[in-house]
Amino acid sequence: MRSLGIDYGTKNIGLALSDESGTLAFPFDIIDNDDMLVERTLRIAKENGAKRIVIGESRMADQDNAIMKKIRTFSDALKKAVDVDVYFEPEQFSSAEAMRFQPQKGKQKRDDAAAAIILQRFLDREVTQPDAR
Repeated sequence: MRSLGIDYGTKNIGLALSDESGTLAFPFDIIDNDDMLVERTLRIAKENGAKRIVIGESRMADQDNAIMKKIRTFSDALKKAVDVDVYFEPEQFSSAEAMRFQPQKGKQKRDDAAAAIILQRFLDREVTQPDAR
């Protein structure tokens, strides 16, 4: 099953897609976080055959951090707009890890690579712990 991974940021949203078997995640795109975010995200999911969405969960010391409220609002809006399964996957250090493998060029961020890392963690956990979802 193909999945869409999301690294949510206040300015940019990193997107990743899995392969059709739901085994490997790949960076896909970076889009603006604006008023059309929910509609654009759902269009991208539909156009690419993604049946579920995995969003990076931003927490520190087992507590939501400042951006998590916005992430939950975004998640709720996705669920309300269309019947789609939305999951959270811890995103700790995904951006730092993405920078290790795709060094920053100028000021461009690698949010799509971070989204791929988040999605890959979800896919890997699904294989090793199928009942954990």
